[in-house]
Amino acid sequence: MTRVHVLLFATLKDRAGTNAFDLDVPGDAPNVAGARVALIARFPALAAALPSAVAARNEEFAFPHEPIAEGDTLAFFPPVSGGAGNMPGTALPELIELLDVPYSIDAITAAITIAATGAICIFSGTVRGETRLASDAPTGITERLEYEAYAPMAIAKMRQVADEIRVRWSGVQGIAIVQRVGTLAVGQPTVLIACTSAHRDGGCFEAARYGIDRLKEIVPVWKKEVRPDGSSWIEGAYQPTPDDRAH
Repeated sequence: MTRVHVLLFATLKDRAGTNAFDLDVPGDAPNVAGARVALIARFPALAAALPSAVAARNEEFAFPHEPIAEGDTLAFFPPVSGGAGNMPGTALPELIELLDVPYSIDAITAAITIAATGAICIFSGTVRGETRLASDAPTGITERLEYEAYAPMAIAKMRQVADEIRVRWSGVQGIAIVQRVGTLAVGQPTVLIACTSAHRDGGCFEAARYGIDRLKEIVPVWKKEVRPDGSSWIEGAYQPTPDDRAH
């Protein structure tokens, strides 16, 4: 029997009625798949959602046959809804933050701008109050969004996204990746990706687009949409692979 600490997020937390607990996983060679089986045995309400859930072991993506050890932390969460430091050995600025308070775009861009910067590309998401999935569909009304993150892993994966940008676009100078958590009203900013370069053709456009797309794949952050008629967690479909681990 191997005892591990389990964290559940978003829909899984709601189904189980708890978000953190210890779990005994039977067997002489326990693995992540065995932990899923033990979880369902303890919380039958997870049976429908757990097979498609993403697993993490000690804040890195984990896969079914990966061994687990006494004292490991296992986190399970749905696919991701669709601080600060410099890159070691460089003077290029980076800002990586999860915030539970509003952010200033001016302050963020100032933090990632150097004397050689001549271009800044910014993507900033906001809470949308109306959604229409098709031209003939009724308009859905959103009152607010409630964001939740697996904080230590989210910060690590945001840093991974910045590292991946560095590999792909050598002309990028500064990088900011900022994600809000908590309750956000319609019109409030939710996420920001900003990249700077010497010129507009230095990769800042492409890097910012890559940054937000990649964040939506591998950074464990989810949102609950609250509407006049109820609420629901918004989940993505992307399933991580071993290539999504930090290298």
